[in-house]
Amino acid sequence: MALLTAAAVLGLSAAPAGAAPVTLTSGHVDVLDVDYAAGALSLSVNDGTGGSEVERDPADVVLQVPAASKITVPSGSAWSFLGAAGSTAWVLPQASTAGLLWAGWNTLEIPSGVLQGNSVTVKLASVTGPGAFSVYTVSAGTPSTLYDSGDGLPDSRTVARNVHAHANWGFTQPGTYTVTFEVTGRLASTGATVTTGAKAFTFTVLP
Repeated sequence: MALLTAAAVLGLSAAPAGAAPVTLTSGHVDVLDVDYAAGALSLSVNDGTGGSEVERDPADVVLQVPAASKITVPSGSAWSFLGAAGSTAWVLPQASTAGLLWAGWNTLEIPSGVLQGNSVTVKLASVTGPGAFSVYTVSAGTPSTLYDSGDGLPDSRTVARNVHAHANWGFTQPGTYTVTFEVTGRLASTGATVTTGAKAFTFTVLP
Protein backbone atom coordinates (compact mmCIF):
# COMPACT_ATOMS: atom_id res chain seq x y z
CA MET A 1 0.00 0.00 0.00
CA ALA A 2 2.83 2.38 0.87
CA LEU A 3 4.41 1.84 -2.55
CA LEU A 4 1.11 2.46 -4.31
CA THR A 5 0.61 5.63 -2.34
CA ALA A 6 4.09 6.88 -3.20
CA ALA A 7 3.50 6.16 -6.87
CA ALA A 8 0.23 8.03 -6.79
CA VAL A 9 1.84 11.04 -5.12
CA LEU A 10 4.62 11.13 -7.74
CA GLY A 11 2.17 10.68 -10.59
CA LEU A 12 3.90 7.52 -11.81
CA SER A 13 2.37 4.55 -13.58
CA ALA A 14 3.82 1.31 -14.81
CA ALA A 15 3.83 0.24 -18.44
CA PRO A 16 1.70 -2.86 -19.07
CA ALA A 17 3.55 -6.17 -18.94
CA GLY A 18 4.53 -7.32 -22.40
CA ALA A 19 4.07 -3.86 -23.89
CA ALA A 20 5.66 -3.31 -27.30
CA PRO A 21 9.07 -1.59 -27.21
CA VAL A 22 8.82 2.19 -27.29
CA THR A 23 11.34 4.59 -28.82
CA LEU A 24 11.92 7.75 -26.78
CA THR A 25 13.10 10.69 -28.88
CA SER A 26 12.83 13.91 -26.86
CA GLY A 27 11.90 15.23 -23.44
CA HIS A 28 12.67 14.24 -19.87
CA VAL A 29 13.76 10.70 -19.07
CA ASP A 30 15.51 9.22 -16.07
CA VAL A 31 17.45 6.44 -17.75
CA LEU A 32 18.36 5.05 -14.34
CA ASP A 33 15.33 5.10 -12.03
CA VAL A 34 16.40 3.31 -8.83
CA ASP A 35 13.61 2.22 -6.46
CA TYR A 36 13.51 0.21 -3.24
CA ALA A 37 10.58 -1.81 -1.90
CA ALA A 38 10.11 -4.92 0.22
CA GLY A 39 13.82 -5.56 0.67
CA ALA A 40 14.72 -5.26 -3.01
CA LEU A 41 16.23 -2.69 -5.37
CA SER A 42 14.82 -2.25 -8.86
CA LEU A 43 16.09 -0.38 -11.91
CA SER A 44 13.71 0.97 -14.54
CA VAL A 45 13.40 3.81 -17.06
CA ASN A 46 11.26 6.69 -15.81
CA ASP A 47 9.70 7.97 -19.02
CA GLY A 48 8.59 11.57 -18.62
CA THR A 49 8.43 12.37 -22.33
CA GLY A 50 4.63 12.28 -22.47
CA GLY A 51 1.86 13.82 -20.44
CA SER A 52 2.52 11.63 -17.39
CA GLU A 53 5.49 9.67 -16.07
CA VAL A 54 5.64 5.95 -16.84
CA GLU A 55 8.06 3.43 -15.36
CA ARG A 56 9.28 1.08 -18.09
CA ASP A 57 11.41 -2.04 -18.18
CA PRO A 58 14.73 -1.12 -19.84
CA ALA A 59 14.25 -4.06 -22.22
CA ASP A 60 11.13 -2.35 -23.58
CA VAL A 61 12.78 1.00 -24.38
CA VAL A 62 14.98 2.35 -27.17
CA LEU A 63 16.64 5.69 -26.37
CA GLN A 64 17.23 7.67 -29.56
CA VAL A 65 20.19 9.99 -30.09
CA PRO A 66 19.40 11.98 -33.26
CA ALA A 67 21.64 13.81 -35.73
CA ALA A 68 20.70 17.05 -33.97
CA SER A 69 22.81 15.91 -31.01
CA LYS A 70 26.07 16.18 -32.98
CA ILE A 71 28.84 18.35 -31.57
CA THR A 72 32.41 19.09 -32.66
CA VAL A 73 34.86 17.72 -30.11
CA PRO A 74 36.73 20.64 -28.49
CA SER A 75 40.52 20.81 -28.43
CA GLY A 76 42.41 19.75 -25.34
CA SER A 77 43.26 16.37 -23.85
CA ALA A 78 40.44 16.65 -21.32
CA TRP A 79 37.98 16.03 -24.16
CA SER A 80 39.75 13.05 -25.71
CA PHE A 81 37.16 10.60 -24.33
CA LEU A 82 34.81 11.97 -27.04
CA GLY A 83 37.34 11.45 -29.82
CA ALA A 84 39.96 13.53 -31.58
CA ALA A 85 39.66 17.31 -31.49
CA GLY A 86 37.56 18.50 -34.41
CA SER A 87 35.82 15.16 -34.90
CA THR A 88 32.10 14.58 -34.40
CA ALA A 89 30.48 13.21 -31.25
CA TRP A 90 26.83 12.69 -30.40
CA VAL A 91 25.75 14.08 -27.03
CA LEU A 92 22.47 14.14 -25.13
CA PRO A 93 23.08 17.36 -23.17
CA GLN A 94 22.93 18.01 -19.45
CA ALA A 95 20.48 20.90 -19.96
CA SER A 96 16.98 20.46 -21.36
CA THR A 97 17.15 21.02 -25.13
CA ALA A 98 14.23 20.97 -27.56
CA GLY A 99 14.20 17.91 -29.81
CA LEU A 100 16.60 15.87 -27.66
CA LEU A 101 16.24 13.56 -24.70
CA TRP A 102 17.09 15.17 -21.35
CA ALA A 103 18.61 12.11 -19.76
CA GLY A 104 19.34 11.67 -16.08
CA TRP A 105 18.89 9.39 -13.09
CA ASN A 106 17.12 9.38 -9.74
CA THR A 107 17.12 7.62 -6.39
CA LEU A 108 14.09 9.46 -5.06
CA GLU A 109 12.20 6.34 -4.01
CA ILE A 110 14.85 4.93 -1.68
CA PRO A 111 13.72 5.63 1.91
CA SER A 112 16.14 7.12 4.40
CA GLY A 113 17.90 4.70 6.73
CA VAL A 114 17.23 1.55 4.71
CA LEU A 115 20.68 1.29 3.10
CA GLN A 116 24.11 1.72 4.64
CA GLY A 117 25.40 5.22 4.01
CA ASN A 118 22.01 6.15 2.55
CA SER A 119 23.54 5.41 -0.85
CA VAL A 120 23.89 2.91 -3.66
CA THR A 121 26.70 1.93 -6.01
CA VAL A 122 25.85 2.46 -9.69
CA LYS A 123 28.10 0.36 -11.91
CA LEU A 124 28.53 0.63 -15.66
CA ALA A 125 29.30 -3.04 -16.28
CA SER A 126 29.68 -3.23 -20.05
CA VAL A 127 29.12 -1.43 -23.35
CA THR A 128 28.77 -2.95 -26.80
CA GLY A 129 28.55 -0.75 -29.86
CA PRO A 130 30.52 0.89 -32.65
CA GLY A 131 32.27 3.44 -30.41
CA ALA A 132 32.84 4.64 -26.87
CA PHE A 133 30.12 5.68 -24.42
CA SER A 134 30.48 8.23 -21.65
CA VAL A 135 28.51 10.13 -19.06
CA TYR A 136 30.06 13.43 -18.01
CA THR A 137 29.46 16.88 -16.56
CA VAL A 138 31.04 20.21 -17.54
CA SER A 139 32.07 22.97 -15.16
CA ALA A 140 33.70 26.22 -16.33
CA GLY A 141 34.35 24.61 -19.70
CA THR A 142 36.15 21.57 -18.28
CA PRO A 143 34.58 18.10 -18.52
CA SER A 144 34.54 15.56 -15.71
CA THR A 145 33.74 11.99 -16.68
CA LEU A 146 31.46 9.91 -14.47
CA TYR A 147 31.55 6.85 -16.74
CA ASP A 148 33.78 6.18 -19.75
CA SER A 149 33.83 2.89 -21.63
CA GLY A 150 36.87 4.06 -23.58
CA ASP A 151 39.29 3.64 -20.68
CA GLY A 152 38.10 0.27 -19.46
CA LEU A 153 35.16 -1.10 -17.52
CA PRO A 154 33.55 -1.57 -15.08
CA ASP A 155 33.17 1.97 -13.75
CA SER A 156 31.39 2.45 -10.42
CA ARG A 157 30.17 5.52 -8.56
CA THR A 158 28.42 6.06 -5.24
CA VAL A 159 25.08 7.86 -5.52
CA ALA A 160 23.18 9.12 -2.48
CA ARG A 161 19.50 8.39 -1.99
CA ASN A 162 16.96 11.13 -2.80
CA VAL A 163 18.99 12.42 -5.76
CA HIS A 164 17.65 13.57 -9.12
CA ALA A 165 20.43 14.62 -11.49
CA HIS A 166 21.30 15.09 -15.16
CA ALA A 167 24.53 14.90 -17.14
CA ASN A 168 25.80 14.68 -20.71
CA TRP A 169 25.55 11.24 -22.38
CA GLY A 170 28.17 10.95 -25.13
CA PHE A 171 28.80 8.58 -28.05
CA THR A 172 31.76 8.65 -30.42
CA GLN A 173 30.17 6.86 -33.42
CA PRO A 174 26.67 6.35 -34.85
CA GLY A 175 24.97 2.98 -34.45
CA THR A 176 23.30 0.87 -31.79
CA TYR A 177 24.76 0.60 -28.29
CA THR A 178 23.84 -1.82 -25.50
CA VAL A 179 24.80 -0.23 -22.19
CA THR A 180 24.59 -2.40 -19.08
CA PHE A 181 24.21 -0.94 -15.58
CA GLU A 182 23.82 -2.62 -12.20
CA VAL A 183 22.89 -0.93 -8.90
CA THR A 184 23.78 -2.42 -5.52
CA GLY A 185 23.48 -1.45 -1.88
CA ARG A 186 23.83 -2.90 1.61
CA LEU A 187 20.89 -3.13 3.98
CA ALA A 188 21.46 -1.10 7.11
CA SER A 189 19.64 -3.72 9.19
CA THR A 190 21.63 -6.82 8.22
CA GLY A 191 24.52 -5.76 5.99
CA ALA A 192 23.21 -8.01 3.24
CA THR A 193 23.83 -6.89 -0.33
CA VAL A 194 20.82 -6.10 -2.49
CA THR A 195 21.07 -5.65 -6.24
CA THR A 196 18.98 -4.75 -9.24
CA GLY A 197 20.87 -7.29 -11.31
CA ALA A 198 22.44 -6.28 -14.60
CA LYS A 199 20.06 -4.30 -16.81
CA ALA A 200 20.73 -3.57 -20.49
CA PHE A 201 19.72 -0.23 -22.03
CA THR A 202 19.58 0.33 -25.80
CA PHE A 203 20.66 3.61 -27.42
CA THR A 204 20.29 4.21 -31.16
CA VAL A 205 22.65 6.93 -32.41
CA LEU A 206 21.61 8.29 -35.80
CA PRO A 207 24.22 9.47 -38.34
